[in-house]
Amino acid sequence: MEFLADLPSWQLGLLIFCLRIVDVSMGTVRTLAVVAGHIRISVVLGFLEVLIWVFAISQVIQTVAESPFVLLMYAGGFATGNAVGILVERRLAMGKRVVRLISQSRGSEIAAALRESGQPVTTFRGEGRDGERLMIYFLCERKGLPEIIARAKGLDPELFYVIEPVSESRALPNLPLPRATGWRAWMKQK
Repeated sequence: MEFLADLPSWQLGLLIFCLRIVDVSMGTVRTLAVVAGHIRISVVLGFLEVLIWVFAISQVIQTVAESPFVLLMYAGGFATGNAVGILVERRLAMGKRVVRLISQSRGSEIAAALRESGQPVTTFRGEGRDGERLMIYFLCERKGLPEIIARAKGLDPELFYVIEPVSESRALPNLPLPRATGWRAWMKQK
């Protein structure tokens, strides 16, 4: 890496700044991928993140005595990389979310509209301060969440909702109901 020794300190600082943005962004996305259980993505991002970090830190250590500017660019790249990583993760919108909608007056309409669009929902009746409410629960991909919430709020502008991340979920298969067993079942056979 002889060519790096010949770079002016401002160019080396800019290179380190950019490398830190990339590796810290990868680290942010990797951490969220680990939490969401995406193993392959986590492994690849972790490998690339450390590779870039080792390269960047080695350049800083070699040149910091001659040019403290490189150290400032390293720190600036770290700070900027955090913000960029969050923005990238928002765009990727990985994972699933549990959504709870609570409507005082339009819950049945919201549930019907969500079901018509293919979203499986479960509803519960509840009691709020001002009377009965319908609670709507469902699991969805994070990417489709803004559209679903907008549709629900379009039906009920006063809708209350809570969105939570999901670390693990399991769909229930459509199994037939088990046959009754025991002496009563034998007596009921035709």
